[in-house]
Amino acid sequence: MGLGRATTPDITWEDPFCAEGSACFRLGTDPEGNAYIAVAGAEDAYLTDSRDALRTMILDIKAGKADHLL
Repeated sequence: MGLGRATTPDITWEDPFCAEGSACFRLGTDPEGNAYIAVAGAEDAYLTDSRDALRTMILDIKAGKADHLL
C-alpha cells in the first residue's frame, strides 16, 4: 500500500462512510485500476493499492478478520 503524492491522479471518490463520533473515510478508484482510501476532507493524503487488494481487505473485514480491533 502506498501513500498519496503531491500530484493527485484522476480519482473518483465515493460518498464518505461515517460512524458516530469518528472520522469519515472515503474510497475511490482511478481509470488505471488503483483503489484509494482517505479521511474525508484530506483526500490529498490517501493510501493506495490495487482494486483487488482493496476487495480482499473488505472481504476479510466482512468475514471478521479485523474484529479483534473493535
